[in-house]
Amino acid sequence: MAKGTNMQLGIIGLGRMGGNIARRLMRGGHDVVAHDRDQSIASALIEDGATPADSLATLVDQLETPRVVWVMLPAGAPTEDAINALAERMNAGDIIIDGGNTFYKDDIRRAKALSSQGIRYADVGTSGGVWGLERGYCMMVGADQETFDQLDPLFDTLAPGYGNLDRTHGRNAPHDSAERGYIHAGPVGAGHYVKMVHNGIEYGLMQAYAEGFELMQSKSSPELPEEERFDLNLADVAEVWRRGSVVSSWLLDLTAQALTGDPKLDHYSGAVADSGEGRWTIDAAVEQGVATPVLANALFARFNSRKDSTYANRLLSAMRFGFGGHVEPPKQ
Repeated sequence: MAKGTNMQLGIIGLGRMGGNIARRLMRGGHDVVAHDRDQSIASALIEDGATPADSLATLVDQLETPRVVWVMLPAGAPTEDAINALAERMNAGDIIIDGGNTFYKDDIRRAKALSSQGIRYADVGTSGGVWGLERGYCMMVGADQETFDQLDPLFDTLAPGYGNLDRTHGRNAPHDSAERGYIHAGPVGAGHYVKMVHNGIEYGLMQAYAEGFELMQSKSSPELPEEERFDLNLADVAEVWRRGSVVSSWLLDLTAQALTGDPKLDHYSGAVADSGEGRWTIDAAVEQGVATPVLANALFARFNSRKDSTYANRLLSAMRFGFGGHVEPPKQ
């Protein structure tokens, strides 16, 4: 299927990610049939041009064959239940996409089960958070080649595109989708495996920023000799590091934004949640015999954060809110 081809698809789960994925696809000319158990969320998307479906059965019935349904629900039972319900209603040649943060081995199991009915499956590790509607989404896709090619127009619409990044010197890849923001990572499971490791690395990067800024924040402590105390403006530090520093990144951009509005980070609980991907990454490291001490320590630091509201932990909360709209739970 050629790039630029408009497609019809169903989307189940219209939350922070699913709703904006639907909107970006509609802006790109694709036809979206939308379903969410929360009718108020669905209504907002319908006003933007989506076709409503008040049930999974209605959604499937409104799709032309071969059908494509994108599931964007929390990992575990919600996603499992939705895929099982779809499998009862879909036919050979139809495609189910899981764009949530699913454990990659669950993808492999589901794809085998669905293949007995001729239903195809793709796992799409999706990064972009609440900013994806405008910035686009980075996507890592696990699927057979035919399925990937059929879905390519969707990925091409959702991806950021070339943007203003300089091309990597010496890169001469035959396919340029990676430079536009999405890859065919490999067979089913590969997409979510790469996204799992991506999130494990995210933990480590965030922890490094958090610890560094806490170190600077503590430099004003009265326990230090007076001549060694520095009352550092951390908002200025974050801002200057954004400009030409080797540690510049989107996470640093979010840090600068958080510190500008709330230098002491008093609006953040510091009880930092962890999603399944961080744990799964460490499990995979143990299973594969690969040392990942930074990633492991970043995960364990999140466990400890629920007991100790340090400046570093509040900065982690601020970054999570910045990219994903995550509101941390109160201290227990």
